[in-house]
Amino acid sequence: MADTLVIFGASGDLTSRKLVPALYQLFRKGRLEKPIRVVGFSRSKFTHDEWRKKLRETTAKFAGESFDAKQWESFAEQIYYQAGDIGKTEDFVALRQFLETLEAGEPGQHLYYLATAPRFYEPAIARLGESGLADETHGPRRVIIEKPFGVDLESANALNQSIHKVFSEQQVYRIDHYLGKETVQNLLVLRFANTIFEPIWNRNYIDHVQITVAEEVDVGSRAGYYDTAGVLRDMFQNHLLQLLMVTAMEAPVRFEADAIRNEKVKVLQAIHPLEGEQVRKDTFRGQYRGYTAAEGVEPTSRTATFAAAKLSIDNWRWQGVPFYLRSGKAMSCRTTQIVIQFHAPPHKLFAGSPRGLGEANRLVIQVQPAEGIQLHFQTKVPDAGMKMRQTDLDFSYQKEFRGQMPEAYERLLLDALEGDASLFARADEVEAAWQICDPILQSWKSNDRPTLMMYDPGLWGPDECREWMLAQGREWFDTCPVLG
Repeated sequence: MADTLVIFGASGDLTSRKLVPALYQLFRKGRLEKPIRVVGFSRSKFTHDEWRKKLRETTAKFAGESFDAKQWESFAEQIYYQAGDIGKTEDFVALRQFLETLEAGEPGQHLYYLATAPRFYEPAIARLGESGLADETHGPRRVIIEKPFGVDLESANALNQSIHKVFSEQQVYRIDHYLGKETVQNLLVLRFANTIFEPIWNRNYIDHVQITVAEEVDVGSRAGYYDTAGVLRDMFQNHLLQLLMVTAMEAPVRFEADAIRNEKVKVLQAIHPLEGEQVRKDTFRGQYRGYTAAEGVEPTSRTATFAAAKLSIDNWRWQGVPFYLRSGKAMSCRTTQIVIQFHAPPHKLFAGSPRGLGEANRLVIQVQPAEGIQLHFQTKVPDAGMKMRQTDLDFSYQKEFRGQMPEAYERLLLDALEGDASLFARADEVEAAWQICDPILQSWKSNDRPTLMMYDPGLWGPDECREWMLAQGREWFDTCPVLG
C-alpha cells in the first residue's frame, strides 16, 4: 500500500527546487518505508509525462552529483499531474476521483502539501473538506502548511480556526525548514545527550545568548512581498524564535512530538512581550541603503530590512539572561549561528588574563553554512610567560561526516510521512510567537520608534546597533564562518 503526496501549487518554485529533489533523495537513499505517489495540482496544463520531464530537469540541477538517471526513471514512474483550480470545489472532486482511480481500491495515507501563496491556504483547506479529501475513513489524512502562518496574531488565529474546521490539530503539520537542519536537531543532542553541558546551561554560568540569521543577499525579486512583511515577520516570528525555543527549552520527559512541543511553548509563554518604552529601549531596526530603489518598493518605505531585539525569559533557568536576536538582508555574509556567551571568571588570577566578556568562554553553534560547533577557551601561549590566547575546539560536520549534508526538507517530509510532528509548529506555538512580535510591530508602526537606522550593504547592520550592545557591556559575535 503506497502513500500519496498531493502538492498544491505544483508548478511553483518550491516544488521543483526543494520538494521533489528532497523526495527523490529519500527514494534514492532507500529511506521511504512505503512506495510513494506524488501528484501535482495547479492551474497550469501538463500531461503526466510533461510534468515528469520538467521535474527531471530541475531535480538533476538541484540534486547535483547525486542525480542518477536510472533511479530517477524508477522514481518518476510514480509522479502524476492533475490540473485544477484551488477556488473550485469541482476540481477537488475531480482530484479525489483521480486519486481513487490511482489507488485502485487500495487507499493509503494522503498528505496534502500547500506549496501555494498564503492567501490560498484557507480556500484550499475548505475545498479539501468539501470534497471529502480530509476524511480519514480509509487512512490518515495530513496537511502540510508552509510559513508564514498569518501576518499577525489576529490572522494566525483566523487561519487556525479555518484549519480546525476541517482538520484536527493532530493532522496539521506547520513546516519551518530551519527545524529540519541537522545542526538544529544536533542542538537537542548536544544539550540532552551530554552530561557536561546541562549543568552549566543556565543563568549561573551564561551571561547572554546571541542568535543571528544574517543574509548576504538583498531583497532581490522578493521586494514586493518583503515591503509588506519586513524582517520581523519574515525571520523573527518563525526562524529566530524557533532557534530560541530549542536553545532555551527544558528537557522533554520523552522524545516525542507533544512532549517536545510542550516544552517549546513554555519558553514562549515565559517571554514577557515588549511594550511601549521597552520597544524603544530593547529593539533596534535598520534599512540598507538602496532598498527603496528596488522594484516594488515605495520610495518612502519605512520597512526594516534589519532588526535586533533583546528578550528575557522569565523562568528559573534563564532569569536575568538576555537573549539577543538579530537578522538582516545585505549583510556581511550568510550565516545562521547561536552564540552561548559564558560569564568571565569571577577572579582575575593571571596578570596577562583578558578582561571582560570579550575573551570569556563561548560556545558557537553554526547552523549554516560551515555547519558545526566551536568551543572558545583560553590557553597559554608557549614560551611567552603567562600570556594567554583564545583558541577553540572545533567540530565540523563536513570533516567528521563524509558526504553531502541532507536538505532540511528531506527530514521534514520523511517525518510527515511517518506521522512524527516533533519538528513542526503547533497552533498554540504559532499564536504565542505572534503575541511576542505583534506589540513590536504595532509600536514600530504607530510611534515610528526606535528610529530606523541606515546601513551600507556588506556590513553587520547599522553601526548604532554595535554601539547599542557595547553600551550594555556586551559585543556582537561578528564573525563569518570559515568555509571549505
